[in-house]
Amino acid sequence: MGQQVVSTAMLQCTFGVAPSTLNVIRPKTSAGAMPAANIMDNKPMVNIPPFGMCNSLSNPTVAAATSAALGVLTPMPCIPVIPAPWAPGAPTVMIENMPALNNSSKCNCAYGGMISITNPTCTTVQVP
Repeated sequence: MGQQVVSTAMLQCTFGVAPSTLNVIRPKTSAGAMPAANIMDNKPMVNIPPFGMCNSLSNPTVAAATSAALGVLTPMPCIPVIPAPWAPGAPTVMIENMPALNNSSKCNCAYGGMISITNPTCTTVQVP
């Protein structure tokens, strides 16, 4: 079944140069718990921040910059475009009437990247 994914899970895109952190914006389910994710937590810039620079020639900005550089691959800033929910999700565990996100779930960027979960329960430490 896999491990349930919560806010601050680490993500990676196959065409991105840096990891990103999942942001689940629904309220916490219990005191002290991180918000759990479901398959609809796939909104670019809201739930899925950029992955640094993008290396996909399907991305129009990368294609244009590469063309201007006479064919030398030129990465450009990542702006994820997520056309569909995470899949497959956990069909027996529901979060707000949608399947829960688990560590084997993936989603695709419209520019060809596959986004996967590299650490489902990662938490960030706030520095004073």
